[in-house]
Amino acid sequence: MDAERWQRLSPLLDILLELEPEARAQQLEILRADDPALARDLEQLLALEDDNDSFMDQPLLDKPGQLKPGTLMGPYRLESMLGEGGMGMVWLASRADGLYQRRVALKLLRPGLADPNLRLRFTREREILARLEHPNIARLLDAGVGSEGQPYLALEYVEGVSITEYCAANNILLDGRLKLFLQVCEAVSHAHANLIVHRDLKPSNILVTPNGDVRLLDFGIAKLLDDPEPAPVHPRTEVRAFTLHYAAPEQVRGELVTTMTDVYSLGVVLYELLADTKPYRLRRQTDAEWEEAILAVEPLKPSVATLRTTDGSRARCPETRRNARKLVGDLDNIALKALAKQPEQRYPSVEALSLDLQRHMDGRPVHARPQSLGYRMRKYASRHRWTLAAGSVVGLLLVAALAASVWQGRQAVREAARAQAMQDFVIGLFDNASASQQGSTFDARELLAAGERRGQRELGAQPLAHAELLGLIARLRLGLGDYRQSLALLEKQSRLLAVVDDAPDSLRLESATQHGRVLRLLGQSRQCLVVMSPMSPRLQALQSRFPLPVAEFMSQSGRCHADAGERQVARQMYERSLDIRRSLKDEAGVAENLRDMATLDAELGNADAAVRGYRAALAHLQAHGHARHPLAVEIQRSLAMLYRNRGETDAALANYQRAGALAREILGPQHPTTQALRRHVAAIHVDLGELRIADEELRTLHALTLESMGPAHRDTASSWNSMGIVAWERGDYSAAVDYVARAVRIWRAPDSAQILPGGLFNYGMVLHSAGRYGDALAALEEARQLRAATIGASHPLVGETDRMIGEVLASQGDLAAASERFDRAVRLTQVGFGPDHPRTWFAQLSMAHHQTRLGKPADAIAPLQALAQHPGEGSEAPKLRWLARAYLGEARCRLGQGEEARRELDALISELRVRQPDGGTIPREAQAIRTACR
Repeated sequence: MDAERWQRLSPLLDILLELEPEARAQQLEILRADDPALARDLEQLLALEDDNDSFMDQPLLDKPGQLKPGTLMGPYRLESMLGEGGMGMVWLASRADGLYQRRVALKLLRPGLADPNLRLRFTREREILARLEHPNIARLLDAGVGSEGQPYLALEYVEGVSITEYCAANNILLDGRLKLFLQVCEAVSHAHANLIVHRDLKPSNILVTPNGDVRLLDFGIAKLLDDPEPAPVHPRTEVRAFTLHYAAPEQVRGELVTTMTDVYSLGVVLYELLADTKPYRLRRQTDAEWEEAILAVEPLKPSVATLRTTDGSRARCPETRRNARKLVGDLDNIALKALAKQPEQRYPSVEALSLDLQRHMDGRPVHARPQSLGYRMRKYASRHRWTLAAGSVVGLLLVAALAASVWQGRQAVREAARAQAMQDFVIGLFDNASASQQGSTFDARELLAAGERRGQRELGAQPLAHAELLGLIARLRLGLGDYRQSLALLEKQSRLLAVVDDAPDSLRLESATQHGRVLRLLGQSRQCLVVMSPMSPRLQALQSRFPLPVAEFMSQSGRCHADAGERQVARQMYERSLDIRRSLKDEAGVAENLRDMATLDAELGNADAAVRGYRAALAHLQAHGHARHPLAVEIQRSLAMLYRNRGETDAALANYQRAGALAREILGPQHPTTQALRRHVAAIHVDLGELRIADEELRTLHALTLESMGPAHRDTASSWNSMGIVAWERGDYSAAVDYVARAVRIWRAPDSAQILPGGLFNYGMVLHSAGRYGDALAALEEARQLRAATIGASHPLVGETDRMIGEVLASQGDLAAASERFDRAVRLTQVGFGPDHPRTWFAQLSMAHHQTRLGKPADAIAPLQALAQHPGEGSEAPKLRWLARAYLGEARCRLGQGEEARRELDALISELRVRQPDGGTIPREAQAIRTACR
């Protein structure tokens, strides 16, 4: 098959191969009507495709002397092919004669197609490039003939992508695209000045380097205006060298080519840069369709085309609509003028097109639009908008200053009246304080209740003063721990502020902060976010006037987000608040945010980071004279919880006791925080086996918690859970299951999502001891799924849950599944907690004990002996040693060493009677193993 025939068949074959069989048959029928022979050749090629998938692997044209990487071409060595076209190919090559080092783009004629016309065109390209010297045109560096007589051109190697790909990949905005296009215009203008018409301008011939510089390539079919060439043949029969999609109508018709031909092609490129699509949308991508569109179809305005999706419907993306609005007017007209069908209706030169674009970018009237007075005035106003705006602002400022002075005078009078009303009220309140006197002391709560009643009577006509008073009483109630009464006052304040138009921003901000704070303390973190959200969009504007209240708002909002499980949002809020407080030297506030971020680390399992954060916060308070600040109570409480989780019982108890003493002193014995600290100390008594003391304390605290917090609060759930664990330790499994189930029901509320997995773990543990294995497994699997979803499937707390699931599976007799769980528990806890953490020890203990269940007691002996001698004090290390000794006795009993096993078990039980006088799960398990070892 000759080259000319293949040039005709190739693009049509590409299209047909992409079509479904039915659509392909329809296209062949259309082609058969125009050219039966062409349709027959295409059918034969398609038949080859159906018969043999690899028929296109070998070229249809004979290519003698096929080039390969490493081939020498003159002084250059070929490295890799960069591109291939109908006329030739371009290789990346490097200088091989050692004179100097340089990489070039080596352009060669395609082997087997080097007919005289192509050689003439190749020679003309060399002459054209020799004329050009411009920073936006790839330079000719060298030319010559290879050893096989093949001519070559050595061009500047441009490392870049096409202009359209560059704009899409780098999300270049409109102004940036126009600046790149102006570089293209400069390059083409330089060519025209040297009497050269490019004739094949398209994005693939316009590369952009990583530095944003344009390079114009491929003058292979360019025309020298001072060197007339033979008249072109008919466009339908010639081997077309130009790219049809970017061809001007005169190129398609085979007419004389001028510089305005390049103007049209630049118009197509500009259209693509503006609208991200070509000017014509065709039903069938055939040459005939393209020729008809170029000759007869008027393109849509770019502003309209950019709003059309591929199926022709209107785009709804807001960003797309904004881009379309920027194109309306000037750019629409500029692009369409460049794409005019008749050359004389286009821009007369590339310079004219470039100047019109520059005028648009400078805000001046463009020549592509009618020069009406209104249009020119709009352009003038846009061009001088800052000057006009400044004049307008000066005038408005003078008017505004006068209005502001009047308004400020009235506002000052109102503020003075509100302040006087508040002062009179507070003085009057204490003048009548004798009604709240009890002996030599005053009942603060009764005094506040009297103030609330009096405010309702005396400040009813001054809603702002009344709202401010309600906020003050609510904060005092909050300090006393009266959360529900405080919430009622803040809700009343919110209703007052909702109907007052001129309430100060500071009052609204403080109201939202305190309202969110009390909702969170009552366990309603989701409602806290709802209440605080209306103020969030205004924080940026309010920060300059009320920086500290804004910081307090951010901190409180962050805590509500953290309680709702949105820890990343919480951290961002804490960091913003911390920046403000540090800049204003609010030292107590800085310590508060350090505490907040340490709490996030603790919730994510980063115990060491959390301990460092809490210590830093406490040290910051003490260094700045706030050692007796209420925040110190919360920090020491959090530190104690971490120490307890790590088995450091003495450190935990010391911190709980210090926090409790400070809480009783500055908050009072009835405050919820003081009660919670007493509950934590009771839990330490449980860890130490002092179950009677813990049980009495927890039952007293439970009644107080129910009274102050209500039956559905998280603290009430914690109280039920603590009593359930005591009942479990004492062997009262029925009560244990009931109490922990109550806690889990409360913790299932959305505001307690971060606490629920731990509650489900405890529930599964007590259900297992009660023999309800199916229910235990369900609770533990739910706990594992929740932990995996929030902190990741490889977190060590997930491993701890796997350990407990393994115990349940072993009790059910599914020993193989239990083995998998124990193995995973050991791996996750060792990696996550480290080898010295109590949870890692107990995972290893479960694995060793399981060897005895599997009938391998000899394999259990060595690891159990090591664990039985494990060093450490506190509460967890002794428990580990006791259980390891009990399991060691069980293993020896299974091995037939009954006498030795019974002697060791009896010694362990005697020691436990002294160390655990109130009993517990470990003494009971040791006794059960001794009973079984007869």
